[in-house]
Amino acid sequence: MAVIAVYSVKGGVGKTTLAVDMAWRSAARSGHSTLLWDLDPQGGAGWLLGLADASESNAAAVFRKDSKPTDLIVQSRYAGLAVLQADESMRSLPATLARIGKRKRMARMTETLSADYARIIIDCPPVLNEISEQVFAAADLLIVPLPPSPLSARALPMIQAEILANHPRHPPILPVLSMYDPRRKLHREVHTGFAAGWPVIPMASAIEQTAARRAPLGTFAASSDVNARLQRLWDGIEAKLAMQASLNA
Repeated sequence: MAVIAVYSVKGGVGKTTLAVDMAWRSAARSGHSTLLWDLDPQGGAGWLLGLADASESNAAAVFRKDSKPTDLIVQSRYAGLAVLQADESMRSLPATLARIGKRKRMARMTETLSADYARIIIDCPPVLNEISEQVFAAADLLIVPLPPSPLSARALPMIQAEILANHPRHPPILPVLSMYDPRRKLHREVHTGFAAGWPVIPMASAIEQTAARRAPLGTFAASSDVNARLQRLWDGIEAKLAMQASLNA
């Protein structure tokens, strides 16, 4: 089992779209039983997969001691891919977690869920608070999409410093350059500068279509360049997880 968190301190960088895409590839391309766990109150992950909004606002209740996360998990229309949806109750989650006072509550929950899921993909809200603390403690790999902006050069060290300060045995961090447009000089400078060597997800109409179609990109644009890039990213993630597993064996 592996827990992959898609995280950013900034919204609007394609975080949820990337989390949904990686979860779909985990199930459809790698054949893993996969759970997509949405922690963002906007509930975008389930929506992008074509799911109806949850009928009740009780997603945050899964963190209670007597809760059963499996009661809230729904199957998507894609084989092997289930979703634990978010709702408005997630806005109160930081206070709930602070009251519980157990920083590894999510880590224990993912261990329990690993009986049913080989991969758990977490779509994180863009925050640094009790929620991110739980995520950092639970994740085996942290995917951080960042736009081609000089501000991203500040954001990544901030995330790294926050994790190192509280989690000496922190998960590996994989930054991803998102929304890249090679026609723009600043983007090219970032790509060849501090973001050199990062996986690149270009700005593309096919990615925008994922929201219009409410479907993963690979289901309708399989021959596109961006689909090939996303698949290479997923293959790299799988290779990194396999290497970690062999080192820990």
